[in-house]
Amino acid sequence: MIGYTTLGTNDLEKAAAFYDALFADQGLKRMTPNDRLVMWSSKAGAAMFGIIKPFDGKAASVGNGTMIALMVDSAETVAKLHARALELGGSDEGEVGPRGGGGMTFAYARDLDGNKLAFYAAK
Repeated sequence: MIGYTTLGTNDLEKAAAFYDALFADQGLKRMTPNDRLVMWSSKAGAAMFGIIKPFDGKAASVGNGTMIALMVDSAETVAKLHARALELGGSDEGEVGPRGGGGMTFAYARDLDGNKLAFYAAK
């Protein structure tokens, strides 16, 4: 199982503000902020999502084919997060809609650093 995942950023403060606003209604809180890293989670010991300045000091870059998928509670939340990401300056990578069969709803966006996010919910 995944314990945590991180995406690289070249502007930690700006990226942290983006994700604070994106996650504001999801019950996620900052867990381990420092000068290189900010992580969010619902509680201690749960899976975490983070942004980080690369350890090697080089610029963060987007991996082709890399995507972080965030499972949420409903199709309505998928739509809300997608819209919020775009309001915050992110870009659209795929409108809200059914994909994959079985009643799954997905939407895709890129954050301010160009990292690709998927929001999804089952039925």
